[in-house]
Amino acid sequence: MFSSIIDNSVGLTAQSTVFCTLTSAVLGLVAALLYRLNNPRASKNLMVTLVVLPVLVQAVIMLVNGSVGAGIAVMGAFNLVRFRSAPGTSREICYVFLVMGIGLATGMGYLGFALIITLAAGLILALLGFSPAFGIVKTAKLLRILIPEDLDYMTCFKDIFAEYLSSARLVMSKTVSMGTLYELRYEIVLKSAEKEKEFLDKIRERNGNLTIACSILTDNHEEM
Repeated sequence: MFSSIIDNSVGLTAQSTVFCTLTSAVLGLVAALLYRLNNPRASKNLMVTLVVLPVLVQAVIMLVNGSVGAGIAVMGAFNLVRFRSAPGTSREICYVFLVMGIGLATGMGYLGFALIITLAAGLILALLGFSPAFGIVKTAKLLRILIPEDLDYMTCFKDIFAEYLSSARLVMSKTVSMGTLYELRYEIVLKSAEKEKEFLDKIRERNGNLTIACSILTDNHEEM
């Protein structure tokens, strides 16, 4: 069904190399734009990587195509994902593997196949990214509370949580300040966003006016 533009009997030509390189860059740009569409706070460095990585993988595959070391080179190219400067979320890893797949396809001359996997995988990732069933609840927040060591954190906020929250889950508890305080972290969903200040005031009265922080819950905990 798919045919390669690279003629193995002739080898690499300037024309086929240019076509493959341009295709890699364009499809990498498409993947980067899809990533940007799903991630408003997208990293500029990662977007640049998504554009350039298909070209680099394609160059490696072209150089070793037809040799005994081709398999080793492919594995080495895919292992590049381990050496990223910062850990990424599972979704970012998917985009990295997508552009590496593009580079593999274009490096072997299968431009039509590269186009199809870009559109298919990109469309799936985009649709799932916008689907509420596959994302964090938009109203979910991270609540951090400091309390004195003599306060029972398992029951002290129970009535306040029942009044103001749809859900609350204790995700971490630890001692701070040489054991004189406890730091609690909850994943919460407010019943009404307009009552957030009133909710925090109630907590402040209960914890002795110690530090309280309420922030947007991100999905950075999904690192791979």
